Amino acid sequence: MKLETLIVGIMPLEQYKKRTIAIAKGEYIPKKDEPKIWFESLKSMAQILSSENQELLRIILLNNPQSLRELEELTGRAKSNLSRTLKTLQRYGIVNLAKVKNTIFPEVKATNFKIEFGLGEVG
Repeated sequence: MKLETLIVGIMPLEQYKKRTIAIAKGEYIPKKDEPKIWFESLKSMAQILSSENQELLRIILLNNPQSLRELEELTGRAKSNLSRTLKTLQRYGIVNLAKVKNTIFPEVKATNFKIEFGLGEVG
């Protein structure tokens, strides 16, 4: 799997809603290089890309676990905690949870992140 650089944007929720409506109405067409993933604040992004989650990604990359049970053993984290974290990381396009037969295993999709944000509409 090719690792990618994920472009992440930070935009206040109200501004994000306006942007989404403008896109739906055809009034705004997102540029190809614009973020596909958006966070409401630096704080919310920091929760997803916490040092614990970064370490989890490193463990997955280095060990290539073939099941959640194997990852649980490698990290010492409970399966329910791992599962919840991995599903969140998947929602943001950072990991993929692949399924082979009845076994789910994580694959890291993104290892580098570009963050784009501004102060939004001022004035």
